[in-house]
Amino acid sequence: MDNQIQNYKIQQPEAWAGIIEDQEIINRIKDSEFAKKQIDEGRDYCYFLDKKYYTSNTENSEYACMAYTLNEPGNLERASATDVVVEENEVYSIHRISVLRDGVLIDKIPDTKIKVLDSENQSSGGVLSSNKKINITIKDLRLYDVLIMEDSRVKAFTDRDFLRKEFSKYVWVSPDNYWAYGSFKFTMINDREQTIAYKKTFFRDENGNVLEPEISYLKKGEQFVIEKENYINPVDAGREIFPYIDFATDSNWKDLSNYIAPMYEEIFNKSSLQEFAPNLVEKLDAIANQDEKLQFAIEYVQNHIYYVFNADEMNGHKPQEPAVTYENKQGDCKAKSVLLKVILDYIGVDASVVLVNFHTDFYIKYYLPSLLNFNHVVVKVNYKGEEYFIDATIRDEFGLIENRGFIYFMHYLEIKHNQELQVRKPYKFPYYCVDEKIEFNAENTIGTLKLTTVYRGNRANAMRRYFKSTNKREIVDSWNNFLFYGLNYSSDRNGTDIRNVFKDASIDIVSDDKKQNEFTIHYQTTVENPYYTDPQKNRFLMYFDRNVVKASARDFIHKDLSFWHNFDSEKYEISLYTDQKIDTEEKYTVQESTIANPYFDYKSRKKVTKNGATVFIEYNPLVNLEIPQKDFETFRTDHHTIADSNFGLGVDIIEPGLMNRLKFSFKKKFK
Repeated sequence: MDNQIQNYKIQQPEAWAGIIEDQEIINRIKDSEFAKKQIDEGRDYCYFLDKKYYTSNTENSEYACMAYTLNEPGNLERASATDVVVEENEVYSIHRISVLRDGVLIDKIPDTKIKVLDSENQSSGGVLSSNKKINITIKDLRLYDVLIMEDSRVKAFTDRDFLRKEFSKYVWVSPDNYWAYGSFKFTMINDREQTIAYKKTFFRDENGNVLEPEISYLKKGEQFVIEKENYINPVDAGREIFPYIDFATDSNWKDLSNYIAPMYEEIFNKSSLQEFAPNLVEKLDAIANQDEKLQFAIEYVQNHIYYVFNADEMNGHKPQEPAVTYENKQGDCKAKSVLLKVILDYIGVDASVVLVNFHTDFYIKYYLPSLLNFNHVVVKVNYKGEEYFIDATIRDEFGLIENRGFIYFMHYLEIKHNQELQVRKPYKFPYYCVDEKIEFNAENTIGTLKLTTVYRGNRANAMRRYFKSTNKREIVDSWNNFLFYGLNYSSDRNGTDIRNVFKDASIDIVSDDKKQNEFTIHYQTTVENPYYTDPQKNRFLMYFDRNVVKASARDFIHKDLSFWHNFDSEKYEISLYTDQKIDTEEKYTVQESTIANPYFDYKSRKKVTKNGATVFIEYNPLVNLEIPQKDFETFRTDHHTIADSNFGLGVDIIEPGLMNRLKFSFKKKFK
């Protein structure tokens, strides 16, 4: 084997991890009644798992020693070839690879082949990474072996890791509930000069009730241990959050903000846009309108400065100087955000840089205060009495600031002195994200269908990108497929080629207003046999938009997670007209609805004539918030009301002829 010292080693564990002798390993692999029960059920079984996390001011290290069965072919396959990804300056150490076979402990390190590869996503799509993938292949593993793996990974801090030197952050998550453990042990070792706080969250009592979080502390040299025997994690994975423990250097938000603010102040104080970007200043000065000047500044940084995510640099919070970012026309989220703030300072717009984490936003309110809770930087803009957040790393977004895309997140830390963790206010759109007018006219055996749709905000940005990057035929097929179900043709002509239903369908961009951020399209087609016909030969014109029905709200079930409310505002005008008479008193044709939920308003109004009807639908949600569990069932019920034929329009055709009229009258009389 080629032992590449910089990426992996084969050696004994460090002193803090301890030494386990072969005989102790054998003694711990015993088939107890608990083990036999799991194995008899056809499950793989972990005899023991011993994990340790060691942190100091010079390194973070993780150690694991485990013994588990290879009774399932899939598990055997995964064990035979595994990948370990290590960061720059991180070393993966193998201490033991053995199998217990027929009571004999066999060393498998001589049968192990190790390759060091570049991580697949290295330097792709603006991502720069020095991560390496260590591929470990073990020969001659056999079904029903017990595999023993003992390894560790050590991340030694460099000058770039100044934040990790100063602050520790580690989240221990309770183990996967697939595995049964004869013995499970986790140890946290604090060898730092600073005290580490730890917070136990989403642990439960014997009745399954969530316990109040507990906060305790580890001083230098102290350890935290959690140990279980004959253990299966009782968490209900689909409906409960796995219990976890958050470890972080003991601090508070004010001290953390005071730690990081001077780093950014130093950059801002020595940055002069006039000096390093005179050409940009000239362009800004030439724009008289302040709204347009602000739009130009945002779009310049988003679209002209290439976003480069350097994974190695993101471990710290020291931003690149804006002069360098401007000169090189590239930078990470910190660099782009700092440049944008410097430009906004120049044009007199109040702005600040803030720390966020879109991926773990829900958990930040539970986490202990730590700068390492965050992984992204955006710009907060205060303009004309309103608060906006701009992600400088996004491309191809347009509009004056009030019309730009909305970023969904709740928690952030502003990079200023004496700050606390802040929570954003809920948001109501000042416009309709989707504003659509549908006209379907049936005459004789031909139906003419026209849709005109105006997209705004995030929807406009997304649809603009979609039309730019997608083949026109594919776009038309997508609309046709949606209409096939919306017109209920899936119920009476299922299996028909959709292109034969909508033979002359076309879709075009009507306008693209990049100031109002409005993207307008027009779709039209003709349909032979436009009516949906049920098995009793009754005919209907129908148009129901299932996008209006929020299935995620109706189906949501979770004990711990709150429902995240991020739906768009929508407005529809749906008109269905025919040269036939319709039933003007049919229940669902005339049914209207008004819903005034604390978290959304919904209104549908009808206008019915002898030959057709129009429904006007307006949906206005209060978004960027979690629906409290005490309010959720009412919220869900109100969405069920929308789903009860209040998300579109249907009209029943009264067939011509005396017998059909008598049949209709009879049906109405006895309904």
